Amino acid sequence: MPHSDPSPALGGAPLFFLRAPKRGVGAEGWGYFGSKPPVGWSVSASLPPSPRNPPGTGEEQLNIWVWGEIGPSGAPIPLPPPPASRSLGPSGPPAPLCGRSGHHAPLPPQPSGALLSLRLVPLSRGVCCVAAMACGALAEELDAVLSGRGWEVQERYDSAPVPAHPVRVRKTACYIVLAVLLNDQNEVLMMQEAKHECYGTWYLPAGRMEPNETILEAMKREVKEETGLECEPLTLLAVEERGSVWIRYVFLARPTGGTLKAPHDADAESLQARWWDRESPALPLRARDILPLMDLAVRYRDSPSHPVILPEEMPCALICQRLLATFTNGAGDLWVLLSAVGAPHLPVSARTTSPCKIQNSIQAAACRLLKECCLLPQVTVRAHGVLGLQHLGKNAGKSDGVCFNVLLTVTQGGQSTQETPPELQGESFQWWKIEESNLRSRILQRLSSSAVVPIHSY
Repeated sequence: MPHSDPSPALGGAPLFFLRAPKRGVGAEGWGYFGSKPPVGWSVSASLPPSPRNPPGTGEEQLNIWVWGEIGPSGAPIPLPPPPASRSLGPSGPPAPLCGRSGHHAPLPPQPSGALLSLRLVPLSRGVCCVAAMACGALAEELDAVLSGRGWEVQERYDSAPVPAHPVRVRKTACYIVLAVLLNDQNEVLMMQEAKHECYGTWYLPAGRMEPNETILEAMKREVKEETGLECEPLTLLAVEERGSVWIRYVFLARPTGGTLKAPHDADAESLQARWWDRESPALPLRARDILPLMDLAVRYRDSPSHPVILPEEMPCALICQRLLATFTNGAGDLWVLLSAVGAPHLPVSARTTSPCKIQNSIQAAACRLLKECCLLPQVTVRAHGVLGLQHLGKNAGKSDGVCFNVLLTVTQGGQSTQETPPELQGESFQWWKIEESNLRSRILQRLSSSAVVPIHSY
């Protein structure tokens, strides 16, 4: 979206708001002016064809509203439109429109999903700078994140270590895959260790990812090598992390073929495999950290606590998290934190790969970014869990990173009685109030039921 030159005086009340009232398709957003709004303004608008929505794919009636002030809840209050208004042409040079706050300008029907280009020009004294927000694209990003489909990670991060070096699997980062497989009798698939330091003990099939592997390829390979069975992943169950560069991905999977590894098949990967009812016989375990994971798998299979979540094969150079940071008040209003650097988007924070930086867990990195952008120091951030993750790993050294899409809530000093989100400092971040009912309901449902993959940081 084009906009005028940035100004240090950005901030204040929304000056215009645009939306597509039919079927919720199209552009939606707002702009900002400085402490002294201009006496007059002009708006020019055009709708260039979108590659995803060529002309003729549908019709939308788009309106431009110009608002006058902010209400107590932080929402803009519309002023009555003047008696006369001018339509903006759908093609050719943008038709100018001049007026004052409260002016309403209807546009003729336009192709659904077309990008609306807006420019605000000050006609008199006063600082004026507008960044138009395409809420259609934002809603698309939110829908992708909530659905577990992922969203492209740009090269520019909203918070990143300096210098930020690309992750390299087994060199600067260690990814572990672990699978919990259950049969119809709720028995769990176990393997007997062949490694010298834990020889003869039992554990869930697990191991390190190799360069040029996807996460699911690594999980299937480890299960096959250690148990003899082939499997299909069902969902991500948990994410475990130690510091910033050791991450274990825990999956629920089901067997699809192969032959259970017998003692005469013993090799360097394992001695044998078996199904275990978790009671008899009492197997000597390599470590007891797998017991809660078995319980988690049984509970999920009996009553799924979150939608199916599997890694999306999308490249990422660093270990990072995309933050769906939310604020709600007693009335049920919902805001989402946005980065205003470039096109508005959910903030993405990258982590250092230094093994000594144990404070770079998902929770710690999210808290740090939120506390840096909020004016009040007593901001409390809670990470509910993972909505999805993105990794490709097919170009070693360039796509070995991973992006976790994380759901968070923000409160002021742990209080839940605030009516508006914490005030932000600078112009790099903004709160976006979610008005679209379906999108708002989806986010609130995930918050209320904690329908996310849990994160365990050690």
